[in-house]
Amino acid sequence: MKLFAYLSIVLFIVTGVFARTGASAFIGLSLIAACACGALFVMFHRRLKSFAFTVWVIVFVVASLFYPRAFGSWFGIDLGVLIVPLIQIIMFGMGTTLNVSDFTRVIKMPWPVFIGFVAQFSIMPVAGLAIATLFGFDPEVAAGVVLIGSCPGGVASNLMTFIAGGNVALSVTMTSCSTLASPLMTPFLMQRLAGKFVPIDFIAMMLSILNMIIVPILAGLIANKILYSKNKAYHSVRSLAVFALIGIGLAVVIGVCTDGASAAVAQISSGLILGCALIGVVALAKLVISVLLKRPENWMDKVLPLVSMLGICFIIAIITARSSDKLLSVGLTIILAAILHNFIGYALGYWIARALKLDETKCRTIAFEVGMQNGGMASGLAMTVLNSANAALAPAIFGPWMNISGSVLANYWQRRKART
Repeated sequence: MKLFAYLSIVLFIVTGVFARTGASAFIGLSLIAACACGALFVMFHRRLKSFAFTVWVIVFVVASLFYPRAFGSWFGIDLGVLIVPLIQIIMFGMGTTLNVSDFTRVIKMPWPVFIGFVAQFSIMPVAGLAIATLFGFDPEVAAGVVLIGSCPGGVASNLMTFIAGGNVALSVTMTSCSTLASPLMTPFLMQRLAGKFVPIDFIAMMLSILNMIIVPILAGLIANKILYSKNKAYHSVRSLAVFALIGIGLAVVIGVCTDGASAAVAQISSGLILGCALIGVVALAKLVISVLLKRPENWMDKVLPLVSMLGICFIIAIITARSSDKLLSVGLTIILAAILHNFIGYALGYWIARALKLDETKCRTIAFEVGMQNGGMASGLAMTVLNSANAALAPAIFGPWMNISGSVLANYWQRRKART
């Protein structure tokens, strides 16, 4: 770990030397290497590892700014086509951490879920509109600011709630409920608040959310059953082989049947195909890893965070490469907007919950749920529905900042025991 720290320092010094001597051809490589070594140091540091994701985002952003062509196309294929599949994989991973009780738990605690839901879909989109207007962003960038505010809570809020000593069950339920409502709430809010900046197609956005978010999450719920059920049927070679064949077979059948289908069916077909295929892959992986090789059954818990981190980093790099000029001109302003927007979410979420007499653990939970949005979803919608890399800038900046601020706030609250 110390070796990475020393290498990072040396490489930053070398970068400075290159900058002073005019050796511009080597500045990018040395700076990327310096940031990567710093990220590895943070990743393996006991206290700093919660910031690893953000540091890796910085590595990918630096790489995409210096070498945008590397994130433009490979072998003649535009890498932009990977954004939706990557988000679908991330959402599938989220689904594998959920079960039906995470959705039905709202019956047991409807009041705090209702408070968080209303705060989530009122405070953040309105604050996004106010900030976009205040800073005078270009229409596409302004639409992106409103978009990130109109998205549901992000899964990172569950981790921050856990660290902060909040109510994790409530956090998971709130994230699940706001995500399920997003196919209606996000297009509605965008049409009402961002329609003056750019045209908003309600149906196209709704179908995109179903395809990119809801279908993969539902597929992940099925995969959760395969992975973690105590039923013997989910632990035998024959059953897992059948699940694998059904999942992959359905993916092939859906792909064939939806070829040339109506526009509405085509818009959700990729989610269905990828979801079924991933269910089959998970069943096959469990068959090989857990049943045949007798490895620990928590392998999925170790793989998913890494896949999610790399997926989001790559999405941000693709977006940055396409809007590097705009980022360099308004980057600082967007960062300030992200800080202000995020602070408003934490502050109002917490104090509204306090004013309504919720206990401290629930107040902290609602603060994270309101203040932290699904940046991946916002990025995907900006690129696929709004067709604008500039609109995706705000989600690309807001997402990493939310992880920084969330980690700081969670560690602060961790040291201050919550009053129940």
